[in-house]
Amino acid sequence: MKNRRIELIGWLLFVVSALGFCIASIGSFWSMFGSIFFLLACIIFLIPFFKKNE
Repeated sequence: MKNRRIELIGWLLFVVSALGFCIASIGSFWSMFGSIFFLLACIIFLIPFFKKNE
């Protein structure tokens, strides 16, 4: 597999784990706060994979 594909799979796994943390932290404000920021950070790191070459 190419490195780019492996990186994409890794980031998608991070997104899935962030969603799991969000679900697990329902009812706890600070845990949910951290989980949402973790999810947002993962999504931001994924932007270059879907951005067209300029």
